[in-house]
Amino acid sequence: MTGPSADYSRNAGGAAIGARLRRLSERLDGETTRIYAAQHIEFEQRWFGILNQVVLNGPMTVGEIAAALRVTHVSVSQARRALENAGLVHALSDAGDARRRRLVLTDAGRIFVAKLAPLWQALSDSAAELNAEAGDLVSLLDRLENALDARSFFDRVGARIDLRGQENSA
Repeated sequence: MTGPSADYSRNAGGAAIGARLRRLSERLDGETTRIYAAQHIEFEQRWFGILNQVVLNGPMTVGEIAAALRVTHVSVSQARRALENAGLVHALSDAGDARRRRLVLTDAGRIFVAKLAPLWQALSDSAAELNAEAGDLVSLLDRLENALDARSFFDRVGARIDLRGQENSA
């Protein structure tokens, strides 16, 4: 198929895996944003992982949250600032190391999380349903991550072309 209705990413198969994952992520995030808006709730999807970690584990540093979510420190820091501006979390000095700050829910944050609990359960149940309908995509994503942990994409490409000296000049 050619023309505007062609789906390059779908047609490219494994060669466009990154594009497909980004597209699906954007689609799910966009639909989740619509769900919050339909409920008249001001919430950014990128906040969920951070709030959920603090709810599940109690006060945590940005670094601990980034490690738990396996995302960059920068992305957690940016979301933390937005959460602080929204009045949902604040940072407390760590008793063991004054240089470290632990994120904790504010009173407003605890009320907000309690209010969101039924919606988060509906999102979780719907995601589980979607995963089952897709043939347990999560287990395939686990396999993909494990394969990348065993041998990075960079190393795989490097086995096909010479990348020496290219990593820092790009």
